[in-house]
Amino acid sequence: MRQKAVFWDMDGTLVDSEPLHHAALEAALRELNIEPPADLQERAVGLAAAPLYEMLRIEKGLSLPFEEWILHKYGHYMPMVADLMPRPGALEIYGDLGVRGIHQAVVSNSDRLVVDANLRAVGLSHPGMRSISRNDVLNPKPAAEPFLRAAYLVGVDPTEAAAVEDSWTGATAGLAAGMRTIFWPERPMEGPPGAIVVNSAEELRHQLGF
Repeated sequence: MRQKAVFWDMDGTLVDSEPLHHAALEAALRELNIEPPADLQERAVGLAAAPLYEMLRIEKGLSLPFEEWILHKYGHYMPMVADLMPRPGALEIYGDLGVRGIHQAVVSNSDRLVVDANLRAVGLSHPGMRSISRNDVLNPKPAAEPFLRAAYLVGVDPTEAAAVEDSWTGATAGLAAGMRTIFWPERPMEGPPGAIVVNSAEELRHQLGF
């Protein structure tokens, strides 16, 4: 199927930022004398900032107000951005889609500050670049709103677009938006019902029609 638009998740899909987010999260917690849960990385993948904060508040006694916590974590994350690398194969596919005239946008559950910093770090800040952050919507993933907003911005019907995601949270959002949803996890796993699972950049390229 040849879609008119492709909407990319950022963290873990376009860029290999999950290890940086995890390192920053652990460092931020330990600075507050909170021992991170052993399964923190697995549970945090794809999760928006607010539900992750609630989890840590309830389970680990995190007492900072939400906005203070966000700034505290980003104080650890932002110095690491210079080391950010794209996910192998992703930027090449992004570039090839652009040459073919396919509309694209980045749809993220991260804050605008992080989205912009990550895109600059891997050379994706350019005129006409469209991106959605958690600050741009009322209901972040797994709700459909971020992907529906992306479709509105590029002027396509959601059914004519594909969503590319590495997490269940994001893939659930793509499916809820009525998009052809391609689940490209960082390690092999089953995807949400209705999602197309790929396990390599080559498989992703094939599913996107070239």
